[in-house]
Amino acid sequence: MAKADAVPDVSPTPRHQHLIVTVYGLYARSQDGTFAVADLIQLLGDLGVESAGVRSSVSRLKKRGVLVSLKRGGSAAYKLSPELEDVFSAGDERIFAPRRAQKDDGWLLASFSVPEAQRHLRHRLRTILTRVGCGQVSPGLWIAPGNLADEVEHQLRRAQLMEYVDLFKATHLSGGHIDEKVGQWWDLPSLEALYTEFLARHQPVLQRWEKHEGESESPELLKQAFADYVPMVTQWRRLPYMDPGLPEEYLPDNWHGLAAQELFTKLHALLGPKAQHYAMSVVASN
Repeated sequence: MAKADAVPDVSPTPRHQHLIVTVYGLYARSQDGTFAVADLIQLLGDLGVESAGVRSSVSRLKKRGVLVSLKRGGSAAYKLSPELEDVFSAGDERIFAPRRAQKDDGWLLASFSVPEAQRHLRHRLRTILTRVGCGQVSPGLWIAPGNLADEVEHQLRRAQLMEYVDLFKATHLSGGHIDEKVGQWWDLPSLEALYTEFLARHQPVLQRWEKHEGESESPELLKQAFADYVPMVTQWRRLPYMDPGLPEEYLPDNWHGLAAQELFTKLHALLGPKAQHYAMSVVASN
């Protein structure tokens, strides 16, 4: 996350639209990317969202091109836009299978120049670089761990912006400690605050579920797993994009991102299958 850009909304109480996107990303792709409106209302109702809020949020997502409306078995339904399938697939890897960079990975440099007449593309470029986890060295020079090279190039090509960008693999040769430079290129304190908030909100959830270990998976227990899991994933899923996955040697002491990643991994393993079972049971019953 570059210092020049505002921190994305990762509030502990996710917006309705964010919850809907998470539900689609987790469960709709096994249903051809489609949910009947009734299914969506029930699932979001289990997360505390009233039906009017679901319909309003779905309408906004439709206007943004995230969802498209259709009929399924004579009933109203919404489907993920086919254009976003590769976005969700890439997100699966970034969110559920992250890889922290090693020192030997080196650095990726992205140098860009945009004509003044197309300055709107400059903002788009910076937005993409920020979302993929790049830091800012100077206005036209951005940096990321070398292991992100393929992803950065893919995102820039997808946005048809590569003609303005040159990418380089690099080694840091200047004097001084690289961790000091890292603190200039990325806003680590803001990211640390978000990880701390994630831990504060979801550590108690893990502790509560550890007490249920060994219990039979009753319908109510599965429903509670769904209600805990989806907001947790919703809060988490932006963080791996904001965090470049820097080598541990370059991170501040007691970096909470490592503990937050461990917590997410445990909750995903514990609650993910239960939440999946519940969501599919709702879809099958309607």
